[in-house]
Amino acid sequence: MAPRRRAPRRRAKKTFNISAIEAGTALSLMQSTGAASALEQAMQGNIKGSLQTLESSVQSNKQLITATLAGAFIGKALTKGFASGTLAKLGPIRIKA
Repeated sequence: MAPRRRAPRRRAKKTFNISAIEAGTALSLMQSTGAASALEQAMQGNIKGSLQTLESSVQSNKQLITATLAGAFIGKALTKGFASGTLAKLGPIRIKA
């Protein structure tokens, strides 16, 4: 009889994917909403001030936020037809469309 083989172990993937459009959209929205300053205020304990900062930033940048979301939607729709989808590779990171 042949010796019994062990079941192969599953290995975790050594790469991960980042969507370029989604990452760019998220960074743009964070900048448009003033999320960094609001988070800083919240970490100092000023929750009310942080929410007011977010509220005023969103109200003043409504058109920019809408344009960013529309551009992301159009970009995702246009890149759905790409064959490979990979725009760049940086070590274990793959930037996809």
